[in-house]
Amino acid sequence: MAAKDGNPGEMTSNPERRTQLSDLIRRRRAELNQGLDKFAARAVDPVSGVRVTRGWIYRLETGEKVTPPVYEELCALAAAARLPIEAVQDAAGAQFHGVDPLRSGTGEAVAYVRKLDRIPPEQRERLLRLIDTLVPPESDEDR
Repeated sequence: MAAKDGNPGEMTSNPERRTQLSDLIRRRRAELNQGLDKFAARAVDPVSGVRVTRGWIYRLETGEKVTPPVYEELCALAAAARLPIEAVQDAAGAQFHGVDPLRSGTGEAVAYVRKLDRIPPEQRERLLRLIDTLVPPESDEDR
């Protein structure tokens, strides 16, 4: 909570608005060159069949209030965005719960991960393949 009117004893209940998931989905839709309808049609969890509606995605992207997504909805968003579920979970955790997944990493690791978002998608894929040759994934989920 932040102090209101400079008085430290008076607190407001409006924390800084976080937009990590909103930004991730909006940016990824643009990278995939997909309209909202096409993206929403693909937003289906492949395991449970749970769908994320066009309206929910629209409200998320435009900063309107949305119900925080459950795991199956995050899986649906990950499928539509063609992203690993971990990336979507991290963004949702940061936006809806204020969780910074990088806090526990070393300073060097955090710096590398933060730079990763600035690398174009095709170069990220090449970088991941290079990293996998240096440090093989521990399981199929890491691929």
